[in-house]
Amino acid sequence: MSDPILSVHNLVGGYGKMTILNGTSFAVPQATITTIIGPNGAGKSTVFKAIFGLLRLREGKVSFAGRDVTGLSQRALLNEGICYVPQGRNIFPEMSVRHNIELGGVAAGKGIDLPKRIEAALDLFPALRRKSAQQASTLSGGEQKQLEIARSLLLDPKLVLIDEPSIGLSPLMVQQTFGILKSLRDRGVTILMIEQNARSALEISDFGIVLELGQTRMVDKAERILSDPRIGQLFLGGAMEESAA
Repeated sequence: MSDPILSVHNLVGGYGKMTILNGTSFAVPQATITTIIGPNGAGKSTVFKAIFGLLRLREGKVSFAGRDVTGLSQRALLNEGICYVPQGRNIFPEMSVRHNIELGGVAAGKGIDLPKRIEAALDLFPALRRKSAQQASTLSGGEQKQLEIARSLLLDPKLVLIDEPSIGLSPLMVQQTFGILKSLRDRGVTILMIEQNARSALEISDFGIVLELGQTRMVDKAERILSDPRIGQLFLGGAMEESAA
């Protein structure tokens, strides 16, 4: 296993008086795809919010590239190289596809070659290049998710947190989106993913993390998790949809 780029240790937190994370700990190796699985309410999306500074932790520590980044602002985390693609659609529908991508460079600061990064992002997404002048609202659901990923790449991230990338997509679009994530991994980007289609996600992943009741139950190579009969019976029998947690 390569050195971890992200480590979370003993995360405790939740919403109001409700505790969702109960000592969650794991590490994510650099330049890998790691998928988090678990039942509804396990705390999968809450972990992402904790990492990205959207949830105030009661206890615990988040380390990225050897630095303590616990509680940093979203702007600071973007500058560190962490991008977050949340669940659902987060685009500007009346703006063109290209203008949506350009907005990803707002937080990039000065001194970068923004046009070059836009072209590099469009190279990864041929459908977006073909439709770059169209309004984003004209894209299919899968293309809109690709647009969100493309926009995040303008910050040249080291780590992408992506929540439910396949939700609502056709099987073909799921395959294309997973292929893009593998391509990013092969370029050195680390992907940490939550995915309702746990089996398909683990099949393209290097590692898997099993969460239950806000605690880490297992961290292992994805192929071992896929072949574990206990995990198969509990979590891989069908689609798993994340609750508000």
